[in-house]
Amino acid sequence: MRWRPGRGSGQIEDRRGSRGLGVPVGIGGGGLGIAGLLVYLLLSALGGGSGAAINPPLDQFPAMPGPSGGELAPENDPDRRLKDFVAFVVDDVQDNWERVFKQSEQPYRRTTLVLFRQATTSGCGPASAATGPFYCPLDGKVYLDLEFFRELSSRFGAPGDFAQAYVIAHEFGHHVQNVLGIDDQVRKAQRSDPDEANDLSVRLELQADCFAGVWGHSAYQKRLLESGDLEEGLAAAAAVGDDRIQRTTRGRVDPEAFTHGSSEQRSRWFREGFDRGDPNACDTFKGDI
Repeated sequence: MRWRPGRGSGQIEDRRGSRGLGVPVGIGGGGLGIAGLLVYLLLSALGGGSGAAINPPLDQFPAMPGPSGGELAPENDPDRRLKDFVAFVVDDVQDNWERVFKQSEQPYRRTTLVLFRQATTSGCGPASAATGPFYCPLDGKVYLDLEFFRELSSRFGAPGDFAQAYVIAHEFGHHVQNVLGIDDQVRKAQRSDPDEANDLSVRLELQADCFAGVWGHSAYQKRLLESGDLEEGLAAAAAVGDDRIQRTTRGRVDPEAFTHGSSEQRSRWFREGFDRGDPNACDTFKGDI
């Protein structure tokens, strides 16, 4: 992917130098669906148990402010280049959504991505690296431990900078859903019909994948993509499919327990957004998915 440093730094909240709460809690809002696998891998390394992720309802947590300060000095930051890349993608993703919203004469509310190391706090409660990247609708921020990108390559078999960009764009897809009120509508529907909660969760996540593809389309039009980038994004989407994660963590696949979609669904909806470049093509709440 073609990118340059110096963009988007104002949209990054760097807490990597702060000490977090160190309490691994599964977040109920808009992650990639890899929390179970990361917890499993962590517990396996420690000789622990099955690694089942906890996903309490969002309204269980009071809003909590994050720690202030903590930014690493550039000369002491081994991930300075990676941070610059994340900032570039965040800026480009939000530039695109600002443009899309403007065409519909709607305001887009920019937000920030919080970089943390090991643990932090969010409006949705405590979080740890085992949670994986996630979006918290209660404070409207995206949370990311950069170590996940190394896991994405080594553990998930999805290397490459555009694979990393897909992760960021997916989480900002959840922010778009929050701005549009889609997230709130889905959670109300889940409360009123618990039997449909998982299906609605899958549809919400697949829409975020499609929204990530819409940004990918704009990046392609601006000639930011290089040969093999699309394949990296598709591989990343497939890597975090429920079926692949269940097979790794449980040794079997249970479609009734899906909350994010299968590998095939996730890569297909990412490709749909990429090919069409139109968020209106991302209505995953109608018909079959």
